[in-house]
Amino acid sequence: MIRRISRLPVPGHYDKANAYRFDYHVADITKLQQQAIEWRKTHQLHYVSSDEVKIHLLVVDVQFDFSFPDGKLYVGGRSGTGAMDDHDRLARFIYRNLHLITEITFTMDTHLPYQIFHPVAHLCKDGTHPKPMTIISADDYHRGKYRANPVMAFQLGMDPDDLNKQFTYYCEKLAESGRYQLTIWPYHCLLGSRGHRLVGVIDEARLFHSFARGSVNKLEIKGDNPLTEHYSIFEPEVMTMYTGKTIPRAAKNEKLLETLYSSDMTIITGEAKSHCLAWTIESLLDDIFARDESLARKVYILEDCSSPIVVPGVVDYTEEADRAFQRFADAGMNLVKSTDPIETWPGAEVKLKALR
Repeated sequence: MIRRISRLPVPGHYDKANAYRFDYHVADITKLQQQAIEWRKTHQLHYVSSDEVKIHLLVVDVQFDFSFPDGKLYVGGRSGTGAMDDHDRLARFIYRNLHLITEITFTMDTHLPYQIFHPVAHLCKDGTHPKPMTIISADDYHRGKYRANPVMAFQLGMDPDDLNKQFTYYCEKLAESGRYQLTIWPYHCLLGSRGHRLVGVIDEARLFHSFARGSVNKLEIKGDNPLTEHYSIFEPEVMTMYTGKTIPRAAKNEKLLETLYSSDMTIITGEAKSHCLAWTIESLLDDIFARDESLARKVYILEDCSSPIVVPGVVDYTEEADRAFQRFADAGMNLVKSTDPIETWPGAEVKLKALR
């Protein structure tokens, strides 16, 4: 069966208002399955196993804590409604291109209380913990402004002095690699909390696509290593201990990289544009340069489905995010909009020509 390229309508069950509701979730998955089956019949869709052109959509961290004003680390952008607007556009994009998208992978930021980027991991001189959004440098540790929490050292089976050396070394490695300095984030996406779950309208679109097209649509966990940050799904920020050994469980996600490279087109979007999304694309680009620079042309970034972290009066990462996206474009990746038909994207017409 030959796929048509023209976009599909958005199914009647989708309600834009739900993208702005923190309490929205799929109440009846069986009903959604039945609706997806009827949608497949109505629009003569086929299962992804027979896709002639494989299109993989990678969605980064579209979770509750990043997506709503009462989330722990809301990505509102400068507009104040950034993530919610993004999710409405992303849901519509998935539905309209249901027949073209082969597989969707969702990364899940997954944390525990005692991790290097959380307040409880560090102690100030007076025994208190640094406040969220505090920036910590190696010099701060060298001067004794902060020290590692011995309680965390006990949990990890480490000597407190060794953990202190590791935190100092960690900050040094971030500076050497030109990455963001260690930021103490509010507790967010804690495993088991409501903040960890996928946004309701995106989870709904994920399931609908899975039922209609027979796709697995996997979830990829990242960020649960206590000794390193994990902005990118492909690799942690720092992978080594101060002793030269590898941080336990710190490794490159080679399996996901190979999955993306085996696709004809890779579409990437998610939150936040300035952090987890940007670093995911950055590490993908580094890997591409190590393999074959032409692979960059297979990557399409949905720039209108992502927003940067902006905390009014505190930090604004908009310009850093924009510079990163321009760097990706200069390297050969394609910046595209979700509202434009896929066949109009650079190079996509050639890839989809066989489907006409």
